[in-house]
Amino acid sequence: MDLLIKNGTIITAAETFVGDIAVNDGKIVCVGMNLPVVAEKVVDAAGKLVLPGAIDAHTHLAMPFGGTVSADSYLAGTRAAACGGVTTVFDYPMQRKGFGIIETVEARKAICDVEACVDYAFHCCITDLNDGAILDEFEAAVNYGITSFKCFLVYKKEGMMVDDGTLVKVLLKAKEVGAMTNIHAENPDLIDLYTAQFLKEGKTSAWYHYMSRPEFVEAEADKRAVHWASSVEASLYLVHMADKEGLEAAVAAKREGHDIYIETCPQYLEFTCDVYKREDGRNFVCSPPMKGEESKEALWKAIRQGAIDTVATDHCPFQSYEKDWGKDDFTKIPNGCAGVENLYPYMLSAANEGKITFNRAVELCSTNPAKLFGCKQKGSLAVGKDADIVIYDPYKDVTISVSNMHSDYDHTIWEGKKIHGYPVQTYVRGKLVYDNGDFVGTPGFGEFVKREPRK
Repeated sequence: MDLLIKNGTIITAAETFVGDIAVNDGKIVCVGMNLPVVAEKVVDAAGKLVLPGAIDAHTHLAMPFGGTVSADSYLAGTRAAACGGVTTVFDYPMQRKGFGIIETVEARKAICDVEACVDYAFHCCITDLNDGAILDEFEAAVNYGITSFKCFLVYKKEGMMVDDGTLVKVLLKAKEVGAMTNIHAENPDLIDLYTAQFLKEGKTSAWYHYMSRPEFVEAEADKRAVHWASSVEASLYLVHMADKEGLEAAVAAKREGHDIYIETCPQYLEFTCDVYKREDGRNFVCSPPMKGEESKEALWKAIRQGAIDTVATDHCPFQSYEKDWGKDDFTKIPNGCAGVENLYPYMLSAANEGKITFNRAVELCSTNPAKLFGCKQKGSLAVGKDADIVIYDPYKDVTISVSNMHSDYDHTIWEGKKIHGYPVQTYVRGKLVYDNGDFVGTPGFGEFVKREPRK
């Protein structure tokens, strides 16, 4: 046997019990109490929690945006993931006019083959149907292992937005081939209207990024996306949900039996729009922006009630000098914040503080994304699954700082955040990749996760 983790408190989405986990050839081969196993490596996890590795279902690594490229390469982003207990990341390659889905994905996969420190999967952003050729490629993409496609209802000027008709075509084709449609929902026309108004009035601080994209601007697009998906009986995954009104519409559709799923992010659970009034408010600029206290509380309530399905990060950091491009004009601020290393520690700290259970944290960050996106070998500490395992010390306190993170960015919105409890080891398919503050993995070790279609 390669590895035996013994005496830990094993946490799954459904169970909590003290036991041992035996690992061989990257797989979990036995789970039980006092296992009579001889292993090459034995880890005593007494007093600690043993969890399935997290799956960050929403990252943007090495992503061109706003006149630059996001600060974390695939190497840096997946290194940071490992150090936060994330054992699988989903990235979003951007299909452009004239390019196919598999072609787009393979260009990114080639980089991951060399750089990825944890396992990885892809959603593919659809920006142009190429006269229908992209829709014809959906089935081949699903067979390749890409079982989710993203559409933007915003970023018209950047050439990323799809109209309602295109969205419905994607929803229907995805439904036909067993794929999920992901949606970034904001109303571009209202954003453009308010942006032009504020610039004309000389209102250019980061606060007006929020004011140009307030709650109802996101809510309208949330409702529209839910309406189309419900009407054509297709699956829809709403990414980075941030507003109360849109959340309530999505939850109502779920309760009516529609195939609607909701993701939110730690930044919307921690911060409100007041951050945009700060001197460094530009560092918090992301889209959608953080909203008001009422929306934040609604998100926490939905998490506790089981209405939100996943928590992911939308990890897309930029360097501070790039954020400074918009110091006097919010429209020039590259949109995005760091988060991949903070996802699991943040949600597990919330559990440690009693906001949710540890089982719910595992469900949100590991088990649910594995189920929703067809990662059959991930998301659980069960026999036959990949040995993606996190050992967590519930008594270890960490104050987040850019100096103790493992990315390539030079600042973080999480600076000074105190986390109660912290991962001390991360294993990817049985290999130790993070050990007590240090990355000990190998770039290129991460493997492509070929996903199964939806039933």
